Amino acid sequence: MHSTCDVARYDEAAELYQRLNKDLNGDVVGEALLDLTGPVRGYRVLDLACGAGRVARVLAGRGAAVTGLDLSAALLESAIAAERAEPLGIVYVHGSCAEPEVLSGCRFAAVVCHHGLSDIDDLEGCVATVARVLEPGGRFAFSILHPCFPGWPPDVSASWPPGGYHTEGFWVPDGGRSHLRRQVGANHRQLSTYLNALARSGLHVQEAVEPEPPDRWLGERPGAGTVPTFLVARCVKG
Repeated sequence: MHSTCDVARYDEAAELYQRLNKDLNGDVVGEALLDLTGPVRGYRVLDLACGAGRVARVLAGRGAAVTGLDLSAALLESAIAAERAEPLGIVYVHGSCAEPEVLSGCRFAAVVCHHGLSDIDDLEGCVATVARVLEPGGRFAFSILHPCFPGWPPDVSASWPPGGYHTEGFWVPDGGRSHLRRQVGANHRQLSTYLNALARSGLHVQEAVEPEPPDRWLGERPGAGTVPTFLVARCVKG
């Protein structure tokens, strides 16, 4: 276990990430995230850990004034290039969501984070930033690989490292199908760790869903729908 909070791991993996995550077409988790986020037209929305901007572009297309924040300069270059090619008014910011001064003075009606929280080493700092930039009553919607996902042996790793579910920290799977996770790793946290961090920052879970995997996954692996795979939730700032 080790922490690499000062390293943008996705810089080196940017090409692979974008090849695997071109847009939200067929992304059942992304669709659930947008559903829980709710209406965004006319609102200021932050796409946290925005990567190459695939969620940001959908939000902007739905009428939101979008800011995207990410630590990876390489992914932001692609996001900015897409914005130049097809301007949607998205503003991209290079920075760490855990820094206390990031987005200083900015306020948003909603913050979204699609599969980003496990890539962020400082969860408490990140959640504190979300609470700081949200307006009172603002929404925070996020999606993650379910902390209780047991994997699909032998070729798909569980959410947790070899020590088991209760072993928290940064780790890099040494097997399985996910080339991206084997390159960038992830932070495993118990479900209670996420819930407690949100509560400490005054973000109260309002609704949650646990989407089944896409149909193509279910077709490849008939038992895929019998275990928790994803978690999507909406919190409100109290």
